[in-house]
Amino acid sequence: QILTAGNEHQQRNPASLTKLMTGYVVDRAIDSHRITPDDIVTVGRDAWAKDNPVFVGSSLMFLKEGDRVSVRDLSRGLIVDSGNDACVALADYIAGGQRQFVEMMNNYAEKLHLKDTHFETVHGLDAPGQHSSAYDLAVLSRAIIHGEPEFYHMYSEKSLTWNGITQQNRNGLLWDKTMNVDGLKTGHTSGAGFNLIASAVDGQRRLIAVVMGADSAKGREEEARKLLRWGQQNFTTVQILHRGKKVGTERIWYGDKENIDLGTEQEFWMVLPKAEIPHIKAKYTLDGKELTAPISAHQRVGEIELYDRDKQVAHWPLVTLESVGEG
Repeated sequence: QILTAGNEHQQRNPASLTKLMTGYVVDRAIDSHRITPDDIVTVGRDAWAKDNPVFVGSSLMFLKEGDRVSVRDLSRGLIVDSGNDACVALADYIAGGQRQFVEMMNNYAEKLHLKDTHFETVHGLDAPGQHSSAYDLAVLSRAIIHGEPEFYHMYSEKSLTWNGITQQNRNGLLWDKTMNVDGLKTGHTSGAGFNLIASAVDGQRRLIAVVMGADSAKGREEEARKLLRWGQQNFTTVQILHRGKKVGTERIWYGDKENIDLGTEQEFWMVLPKAEIPHIKAKYTLDGKELTAPISAHQRVGEIELYDRDKQVAHWPLVTLESVGEG
């Protein structure tokens, strides 16, 4: 559910926000039992920054060739340190190489319907043809949040020490105790500017803010903070549907009883503007003119429609809550 947006489908350089997809592919490999977080990876030469011009001046976990590191710790290096070397080590282990891993990234982008997105690298360093959008990255962030809880928890870690080097998470909003931010990721290259995706929990709500192309690290944090606070202050979460709760009763013909209860099989919450709540109304319509027995429970018989003033904002199937036999 989008609360506000501007140029949300504009294709931009994602920089290290690319690592969200890198992490997502790792998470999917764990979820499908292809690998485990405790698997040990031997770091290859292509993941060692020494004498590797690709990594000059970039963010690193500071791995060395021959290091033996768990998938879990490499994932933390990818997320907390934004380590380009960790990305390469994971790609080599999971897919046998960076090119094959990028193919997996693009396959998942297609599965998630990220129509503005194409990846060329596993780490997000500038590359021709690599692009994404604020909308796509918000969708990807939501998928990560709903993935493995242990994996998403890494996005809230504030620091990581590896090979005697301690680095701080570049997402400064993690230190703002008023925001309840628990992720996700920053990104920056000279071509991309300063990017940030931040997610915060507020009661029953989770908000995701995406900022791309800011002028500075401080600027991206301020913009994300403004978006999250605006959402927290002006919107509230309302439960619209209750599974199994009656929303209406209708006459049923030729049955062993005269009336049948109707409702929904879904639990559904919506984030709504606080000022609009008095104007939210729901109604239902039947698919046909009348209901006739026999009819089974959970059978679709119509549609529940939600309106904000005169505008329909959502709709769901209307189902029977009970069975009625022939009379």
